[in-house]
Amino acid sequence: MEQTNSNSPLFSIFIPTWNNLAFLKVCIESIRKNSVYRHQIIVHVNDGSDGTLEWVKQQHLDYTHTPDNVGVCLAMNMMRSKVKTDYIYFINDDMYALPGWDKALYEVIKALPDNRFFLSSTTIQPHTAGASIIKADYGDTIEGFREQALLNEYRHYPLNDWMGATLPPNLVHRDTWDLVGGYSVELSPGMYSDPDFTAKLWLCGIRYMRGVSASRVYHFETKSTTRIRKNMGQMQFLLKWGLTNSAFRRVFTHKGKDFDPQLTDRFDRNGNLLWNIKRSRLKAIWWLLTKDFGPLWKFWDKPSTH
Repeated sequence: MEQTNSNSPLFSIFIPTWNNLAFLKVCIESIRKNSVYRHQIIVHVNDGSDGTLEWVKQQHLDYTHTPDNVGVCLAMNMMRSKVKTDYIYFINDDMYALPGWDKALYEVIKALPDNRFFLSSTTIQPHTAGASIIKADYGDTIEGFREQALLNEYRHYPLNDWMGATLPPNLVHRDTWDLVGGYSVELSPGMYSDPDFTAKLWLCGIRYMRGVSASRVYHFETKSTTRIRKNMGQMQFLLKWGLTNSAFRRVFTHKGKDFDPQLTDRFDRNGNLLWNIKRSRLKAIWWLLTKDFGPLWKFWDKPSTH
């Protein structure tokens, strides 16, 4: 394991988990064996009735704990109290860190003039495709995980660095984390908390949002969110920011485009920003009327029963 200038850990790695011990073990083992540098691992244990809390203690990991599931937002902010490094890296408990994931990120950091950045690793996953996601199936269960095949092949998938780091795994300097106040607890248990965090970074002037292709992780896509009662994150994002998440990513972060340093400080050279926001708000109003609350006009024309 390569060391930095001191024996101190380089990143503080946040892993919120909720009774998902089998995947958590694989995630942490991948970090331990596939990292170039030494890191601090911090786990937030939601509930932990499956033995997670006892295992985390046995592993001598830094952790926070709540007896009930408080979701991602509160968990992330609680883990901040344990941070011992300059950098915070957020990874899901159903992810597997691939060799050199950390060195690729740190090489980008060392080349930057300041700490005003938001970086993301590149995800490989079996089911869901995306402009900045590599779709390749190496299993979605522990039993069906083809680890050796993944280790042999993960470098073979071509992808350029990309614009618009949003979803985990991602990395910020702790000063930036504190500047925006971490994750927004009003979005608990956490739907749309990741794009909201990105929007807060953008509002505070962070423009260097880069997905790093050489930093790769495998995502099992276990869909832990199917076990919770979700907040209406899409609507909350709209009401808070005045535009939809998709419009924000497209207009402000250029999500999914090949990385271009000139775009990181561009507001909107085509002059279409105002129209994009107005159009997204009109779409949001239509969504409110037709999908969230149902077709309201059906009730407007009903004769009064009184």
